[in-house]
Amino acid sequence: MPPNQLKIGNISTSEAEIKDIIKAWAAISIAFAIVLSKPVFSPDFYGKFVIASLTVGIGFLFHEMGHKIVAQRYGCFAEFRSFDNMLILAVAMSFFGFIFAAPGAVMIKGRISKTRSGRISAAGPVVNIALSMLFLALVFIQLPNSLKPLAYYGFLINSWLALFNMIPFWLFDGYKILKWSKTAYGSIAAVALALMLLQGFIPPI
Repeated sequence: MPPNQLKIGNISTSEAEIKDIIKAWAAISIAFAIVLSKPVFSPDFYGKFVIASLTVGIGFLFHEMGHKIVAQRYGCFAEFRSFDNMLILAVAMSFFGFIFAAPGAVMIKGRISKTRSGRISAAGPVVNIALSMLFLALVFIQLPNSLKPLAYYGFLINSWLALFNMIPFWLFDGYKILKWSKTAYGSIAAVALALMLLQGFIPPI
């Protein structure tokens, strides 16, 4: 194991990675809480922050951990690093009601074929699809009123994250998935799009 590495179960990590994950999680949760709060920093801001941290926060964390776990199973070094300038931009843009969420990425070192790269990239959107379906199931369960926003926003945000990351361009997951397999790309994109379209049939809270 390289110096300064930590072991959590079968996953290798480090203090630097943990700090970057916490930093990115906090920044995007604040950004989404600002967008959800009307007016900004209204009395319900802290409640929105909790909702954001447990929906977009979990969506972001599990998405990146999906990439990391698959990469490490292929014997690669894989750790998340935050993009600090993008975190500042995300918070700043949230005051205008818009968020460009690019909090960071999993840095991977090792021998990666086109197939492995595609599978590592697919892990992120697939995790968001699974989370979206889980939150969707919770929408139809008789939850206490205090938990209904958690299920509603969890479904919306994770379905959006899944589709957003399937953009077949630049550094997006979709670009690497499409290079690997058109079938895999079409299947994942179709499910993500279907979940996004389903949002129109879910009554707002």
